[in-house]
This record gives sequence, structure tokens and C-alpha cells, in this order.
Amino acid sequence: MNLLEWLFDGLLGVTLLWLGGRVVFARELLGSVVSFIALGMLMALAWLRLGAPDLALAEAALGGGVTGALLLAALSRLERESLNQRGEDDDP
Repeated sequence: MNLLEWLFDGLLGVTLLWLGGRVVFARELLGSVVSFIALGMLMALAWLRLGAPDLALAEAALGGGVTGALLLAALSRLERESLNQRGEDDDP
């Protein structure tokens, strides 16, 4: 392995750790969901670097794709329900 590969793998590892922290400690839900999707995509890249293309494909499809879409849909519904509930509370 040459120096550029070591640097890339190190940067990928640090970025994965940073995104994992953002997923857990983000103050806004949207930021957490977007970080989760990015984490899934970079995790797929990490699996590719480790020589496991089957796991990389599964991670990209499930971790970044399907689960991310479900979380975005749930967040949208949560915000819509929150707005509806606020509107009902304001009426006498």
C-alpha cells in the first residue's frame, strides 16, 4: 500500500467516526438523518476498500438508500403532525 492509499483510508475512517458522532449528537433531526445517509454511503465505500463488494452493495442499498428514505419520510410526517397539532392547540 502506498502513502496515498493510507491517507485515503485514514481520512475515510476519521470521516466515518465524525459522521457517526453527528448522527448521534446532532441538534436537528434533519441534520441527523442526512448524516446517517452520508454515513451509509461512506460505509459502503469502506466495505469496498476492505474487499467486500457484496457488503458494500447491501450497505449502499439498505443503509444509505432504503433506511434513509424511510427516515426522511418519517421526519416529514413528524413535522406535518407537529404543525397540525400546533394549529389545533391555537383554536379555542
